[in-house]
Amino acid sequence: MGRMAPPILLTVDDDPEVSRALARDLRQQYAEDYRIRRAESGQAALDALKELKLRDEKVGLLLADHRMPAMTGVEFLEQARQLYPKARRVLLTAYADSDAAIAAINKADVHYYLLKPWDPPQEKLFPVLDDLLEDWKMQDRLTSDERTKVIGHRWSAQSHEVKDFLTRNQVPFKWLEIEHDPEAARLLSASGGSADHLPVVLTDSGETLVEPTIVDVARAFGLSSTPSLPFYDLIVIGGGPAGLGAAVYGASEGLRTVLVEREAVGGQAGQSSFIENYLGFPSGIKGGDLARRAATQARRFGTEMLLVSEVSSLELCGSARVVRLADGTQLSAHAVVLTTGVAYRRLPAPGVEEFTGRGVYYGAATTEAQTCRDEDVYIIGGANSAGQAAVFFSRFARNVTIMVRGDGLQESMSHYLIQQIAALPNVHVRTRTEVVGASGSDHLERLSLADRAAGTVEEVDASWLFIFIGAAPCTDWLGKEVLRDENGFVLTGPDLLSNGQLPPDWPLERQPYFLETSAPGVFAAGDVRGQSVKRVASAVGEGAMAVTLVHRYLELL
Repeated sequence: MGRMAPPILLTVDDDPEVSRALARDLRQQYAEDYRIRRAESGQAALDALKELKLRDEKVGLLLADHRMPAMTGVEFLEQARQLYPKARRVLLTAYADSDAAIAAINKADVHYYLLKPWDPPQEKLFPVLDDLLEDWKMQDRLTSDERTKVIGHRWSAQSHEVKDFLTRNQVPFKWLEIEHDPEAARLLSASGGSADHLPVVLTDSGETLVEPTIVDVARAFGLSSTPSLPFYDLIVIGGGPAGLGAAVYGASEGLRTVLVEREAVGGQAGQSSFIENYLGFPSGIKGGDLARRAATQARRFGTEMLLVSEVSSLELCGSARVVRLADGTQLSAHAVVLTTGVAYRRLPAPGVEEFTGRGVYYGAATTEAQTCRDEDVYIIGGANSAGQAAVFFSRFARNVTIMVRGDGLQESMSHYLIQQIAALPNVHVRTRTEVVGASGSDHLERLSLADRAAGTVEEVDASWLFIFIGAAPCTDWLGKEVLRDENGFVLTGPDLLSNGQLPPDWPLERQPYFLETSAPGVFAAGDVRGQSVKRVASAVGEGAMAVTLVHRYLELL
């Protein structure tokens, strides 16, 4: 079989001189991995894309000038998105067109806009395109590399767990549903498996995993590891935005840093379908992409990552901080940063727990988006995470219903999300509504909805319920040395003072640093910390700030 032709980068500019200059610069940087094509009108570019689509060619990037006769760059990119939705879309603008470029981000889902001229390209062009192409390559790999296959049942909680784990850890795979994919039965028979023992994972190396645990899956794909050092400068517990921020800053500043994560990097933010208000990403970014970028950055600086590793205890042994994992592994360091985040609170309504993983999901569960195509989706929650999920599922589902206990979304959701939801014809908001029951056979089939304003209970057909309610900190494993508030959130700095007095067991003459817990050398950042702001940006900032305080602490040892 011959080598597949390289993907294409397509430029569109009606000025022949500019078009040639842009193509020249792109060839200089990308000729080894991509084919560079250019067009001098939007229509010519669309015709070229249609032909490429018929030939099943890959297109990684579309770079279009905005001010073109007959068809503007924004109009071209909007139509091109229908042909190549995964291609990265970039608008070239003059300074005076920046307002049009910002509007294009919403209208044509433009990923970036660049100002002309772009000289020197090494500074103003290539870094942006490198970043976008890296994103495209990752998405293309996840959707086109199907050597790993997962055979499972649509309503199997264990099948969902395996799918979700692989997706969050950026492992490409093909999902085969036993009841609807003829290939599933054939592969199951060939591998000696049985429909009574699902899921079955067929790895790209030829290994067959039958009803595997997450630990089994992690080992098969090389996602679990053991610590390489007996002693570190810094242990970061939790791989969400705060933990990744601490890992990046700690490792980049020369600290021997290890990050311990129970499931997959990214935390709740990594499961977010889309984040639009994070600084530096004007067109927004998927939670998984942000997590991948941050993890890559942390590794580049030398952070060691122990994934699928659950922490069972933290002990203070002299100047050492000892972390014990559930599998018996022990880590030691001078300092620890707790960034374990929060988990969604469980919904206590009758029947809900029974169908968790079988129609009921906590968090966005974007792995199920294609499965719920043209069906009705129900979402509980009024914060940003629920709003982002509603916008995401609206692209697939027939109808999306957001249910909140309050009188509206204004109290807990960002204004930009409320506006987006209001503009979506298949998204509906039900206020003062609660789920009071769930029922079905082998999966969720009905929900009982209580209208608190009317005092009535209605039963609706529903196979999909996504829950985003409250936040419970993941701190049950901590000992008495680390003080928490009545809800389990970790107390730090000024919050440790009671009537101006330090905790009785505080052993130092100085007061705790701002993010330091009641255990010296143990810091907390992000959502797990009491009084924290529950936003991605603030979590990353606290993670970075914690490292600054770690340095201050280490100087006094």
